[in-house]
Amino acid sequence: MVNVSSTFGLFLAPHRDDVVRKEQAIAADALGYGVVWLGTGSSSVGDLAFVEEILAATERVTVATAIVNMWLDEPETLAESYHRLAGRYGQRLLLGIGVGHPESVTGYQSPYAKIAGYLDRLDAAGVPAEARVLAALGDRVLKLAAERTAGAHPYLVPATHTRHARAILGAGKLLAPEQKVVVDDDSAAARAIGRPYVQTPYLGLRNYVNNLLRHGYTEADVAGGGSDRLIDDLVLHGTPETIAKGLLSHVDAGADHVAVQVLGPSPEVELENQRRLAGVLL
Repeated sequence: MVNVSSTFGLFLAPHRDDVVRKEQAIAADALGYGVVWLGTGSSSVGDLAFVEEILAATERVTVATAIVNMWLDEPETLAESYHRLAGRYGQRLLLGIGVGHPESVTGYQSPYAKIAGYLDRLDAAGVPAEARVLAALGDRVLKLAAERTAGAHPYLVPATHTRHARAILGAGKLLAPEQKVVVDDDSAAARAIGRPYVQTPYLGLRNYVNNLLRHGYTEADVAGGGSDRLIDDLVLHGTPETIAKGLLSHVDAGADHVAVQVLGPSPEVELENQRRLAGVLL
């Protein structure tokens, strides 16, 4: 069984290069974060080469893909890579997989069928259900995550979605939402950092926008760069202590684990704030 027993991990987004993310992953391991979630963007990652590099450079932290895009990487390639690493790192290797969003894929058709077929092929290739989680927002995929994987890794969601997702997943399934944060108690400055990471591309992607509309937001909230209310929910800001309270709202809503994405004006600031948050979270 993959080890995701800790409450907090770090989501390391692809807007930083891999040298920076490796440094952050090593620091996360030393600080005591339970998981590093390696954001993939729109890249093919089926060979798990960077995952292997991070596993080799760390000692205890679980390393998760977030996410392997089913349209970009064949399941057999992913399975081969998984088996290459599983013998040595199996309890520290978690495959986050999903279908991404329709705007990014030419010929994007029937996402649910794509997910089900991909899982069938991973089953046939011997990748255990407990070694994988689905990037899931809507009820149908959340149910599939409960039936055929260890659980769900929803991205860009408020705590209201977490509560709903727990009801769909049921007990005993991993629920690990992503949450963006800016460690800055100047609201205007924090929003100036966080808003671009919500607006582009997510407020232009219908699956994310529709999900937000289902969970308490209005058309006005998701228009343009997003309302302050929306940005403040999706990018928590304040002191480390204030942010910790916001992160715990996901836990109170049913999350087992929260993947914390720390945003800042530079890699150095992000790393320092990851350390500051560890002081109150871990």
